[in-house]
Amino acid sequence: MAIDEVSMSRSAPPAEAQARRPEEGGVDVLPESALPSFSSTKREILLILKREGEADLRKLAAALSISRMAVYRHVKELEAKGLIVREVRRTGVGRPKMLLKLAPASLDMFPKAYAEFTCAALDFIEEKLGRKAVEEALRRRQKSVAEVYRVATQGKSFGEKVATLADLREKDGYMAELHRSGKGGFELLEHNCPVLAIAEKYWEACKVETELFRNVLDADVEATHRVVAGSHVCRFMIKPRSRRS
Repeated sequence: MAIDEVSMSRSAPPAEAQARRPEEGGVDVLPESALPSFSSTKREILLILKREGEADLRKLAAALSISRMAVYRHVKELEAKGLIVREVRRTGVGRPKMLLKLAPASLDMFPKAYAEFTCAALDFIEEKLGRKAVEEALRRRQKSVAEVYRVATQGKSFGEKVATLADLREKDGYMAELHRSGKGGFELLEHNCPVLAIAEKYWEACKVETELFRNVLDADVEATHRVVAGSHVCRFMIKPRSRRS
């Protein structure tokens, strides 16, 4: 029996359920402890939506090499738990397209960097010492991270340094993805933002992060997309630093 993607949108979505918080671990797959009753296919669906921002049944079926009917069944269970929401989008003439996205409740399953505690500490610093002191505190924290990154990238070529940085960010929970871009350049994508709660209140966290990349790589780095600004991914364009003669 074929699945009519739009028919899925006709029934009212179920009430949201509280997502479980995962244990600490890698980010290549969602840990078993985060979704104790979920199959690996459901975890893959959540990861695809996290990376892509949105997808329809056809795209998910192709990525998972299973039928749309099978995807539909998994999606219905995830939706019932409040982890996925649907959006019907009209694109000109013809049948509307049904897209799937992660629900806000699902975000707790992805790695976070002690955001609640850090925000409370930064609030205290701002109250006592002012906003500039917050930026200085963030910069001091990044200084210690920079030392770790520099040791890991020491003695490597530019391309190797960028690849190592992407690996480090992946291990830190950013779901990093690296692509070549242009002549000698790279595109670094971070599909998860462990410090989102901090960046939403203190934009300086994003500024300091970009500075970290520039200093560690000795490169020109531009942040073109930010999760905190509404994108589904943080995107950095990285180029070898131009040297003036």
